[in-house]
This record gives sequence, C-alpha cells and structure tokens, in this order.
Amino acid sequence: MYLYHYYDKTIGPFRNLSDTSAEEAKMILDEIKRNKPDVQCAKRQTTYIKDRLYYEEILREKFKEKGGIIRRQVPHYMVIEHSPWLSTWFENCAYIKIPIEEFDLTSISFTYGDSHPTFSPRITDNKEYRKKLYLYDEILDIIAKYGLPQDWNDDGKFGPERYVEAHIWSNETINKYIE
Repeated sequence: MYLYHYYDKTIGPFRNLSDTSAEEAKMILDEIKRNKPDVQCAKRQTTYIKDRLYYEEILREKFKEKGGIIRRQVPHYMVIEHSPWLSTWFENCAYIKIPIEEFDLTSISFTYGDSHPTFSPRITDNKEYRKKLYLYDEILDIIAKYGLPQDWNDDGKFGPERYVEAHIWSNETINKYIE
C-alpha cells in the first residue's frame, strides 16, 4: 500500500496551510484565487480556513482518544493509493508516493473520504464511516468492505467520498521527501 501526496511543483510538497496563521493562510488562498483562478484550490469557500481548523481539531481529539501518537499539532495530508481526481487539482501537479511501511503507524489516522465532509453536519446520509476516524487496522476493514472510493466514485456522483484520507501526525518520514 502506498500513500500519495499531491502538490503544485512550483510550490513544493507538504506545504501545509495549517502551519501558518489563519491570516497568512487566507492571504495564500487569496493569492491562489487571483493568480490561478482555474485550479481546484481557488474554488474553496470563503470559510475554508475556519472550517479546516475546526475539522483538524476534531481529528486531533479523536486520534488522541484512540491512543494515537501526535508529534505535530496539525497533520500532513495524504491519500491511500492514486486518486485520479486529486491529480487534477494543480496547474503543475506532481505527487510523492511513499510505502506505508516507511511510517510509524501509531502516528497516522484515516477517514473514509475527505475529513471535511466526513465530519460535516451538512452530510446526513448516516453511512457507517461518517463522523469516524480510523487507525490503520480499522481502515483496512472499511476498505475491505467498501473498496477504495476512487475506484467507484472518482467523479463524485455517489457522494463526497473520492479517496481515503491519511493524516500524518509526525514529520519523521515526511522530512525525507521534502526537497
């Protein structure tokens, strides 16, 4: 199994908006909207930064409750296996592919689908994986049951889940891949 991280080649990998202040993150998003209005990131809602911080707090608390090891305040984001949809997000898209075995699994959590709709009060379909965060062994069971979302819902026709999101709560492995 591989974890993928998609990014814009002109910016570089693992540039995390949540590592900046909310004001700086908003400025970065505003700049993207001005300079690259056609990329997916430019289409984010005006409350995106506030929403992101809210959902990251949920992820952090749920991961702590499950005994996860948190070595950084906010996670780096990756997905399980290749996501054709995410590969279209950036004007100069690139990706890093890392074998899961390179990570300390006690520092990774997962959501079946993006964490925002997973925990959003607006999504009320009561699917088993809503409002849930998983450890590695648990997400393997969910994938065995439902498959990878990118295999059955890459175009989003069947709901918001398009990939399995991985939250990396450590810099240890990530630092080896930052140029």
